[in-house]
Amino acid sequence: MSTEQKAPPGLTPSQTIGPFFAYALTPRAYGGKELATEQVASEAVAGERLRVEGVVYDGDGVSVGDAVIETWQADAEGRFNAAGNAGFTGFGRAETSAEGVYFIETIRPGALPGLNGVMQAPHLTVSVFARGLLIRLATRIYFDDEPGNAQDPVLALVPAERRATLIAKRGADGVFRLDIRLQGKSETVFFDV
Repeated sequence: MSTEQKAPPGLTPSQTIGPFFAYALTPRAYGGKELATEQVASEAVAGERLRVEGVVYDGDGVSVGDAVIETWQADAEGRFNAAGNAGFTGFGRAETSAEGVYFIETIRPGALPGLNGVMQAPHLTVSVFARGLLIRLATRIYFDDEPGNAQDPVLALVPAERRATLIAKRGADGVFRLDIRLQGKSETVFFDV
């Protein structure tokens, strides 16, 4: 038996839920092909173009540089998987940068019926995956200029003082911004799914 120490192999990604996490959710970092990207709608898709971006923070307020944000949304008419809407996937996946920044480029979703036919304000359904999480966190992103927010049945379930954690604000540059806070002060509202 040799007492000689060997250098450990190259760095490996952190794995909370299995060795498939990094390769399946962030294949770009490993030279793989994306199943979904930050581009949810091509330029040819009808609807108002939107960019949503923000930073993912942990409970200590430190940015999370290895999170994955997935979005699911309706098209501009409030339909999922609408036939004939080539170039619109409805599904996006964004890796955070080393600084914890994510972005999604899409179109403004239309209002859609919820339970009992009550209309829901346009929103993105969001899943968050990150180190230390054994399950995905589910939330929503609403838009601050939507009049339908006042009647949205899901947003109405959230205490008024916490709703801002779900509402992206449009900046002077036209970009909607919403940071996602996994814990701590101003923690994003997450839903049981």
